[in-house]
Amino acid sequence: MSERELEGTYWYCLKHHRVETFETADSRELLGPYATAEEAAHALDTIAEREARYDAEDAEWEDDS
Repeated sequence: MSERELEGTYWYCLKHHRVETFETADSRELLGPYATAEEAAHALDTIAEREARYDAEDAEWEDDS
C-alpha cells in the first residue's frame, strides 16, 4: 500500500499497547491497518480468534488423513 492509501488508517502498536494512526505510528511493531480505532483496539482478540479457528481447521484436516 502506498503512503497515501495508509493515511487515516489505525494500527495496534505492540510496543506501546495502544491504537495509533498511520500518521503518528513510528514503530515497526504494528498490527494493521484497520479501518477504525475500535477494530485496531481489538487486534489481539482478532488474532487469537483467527488462530483458534486455524488450529481447529488443522485438527479437522489431520483427522481426515
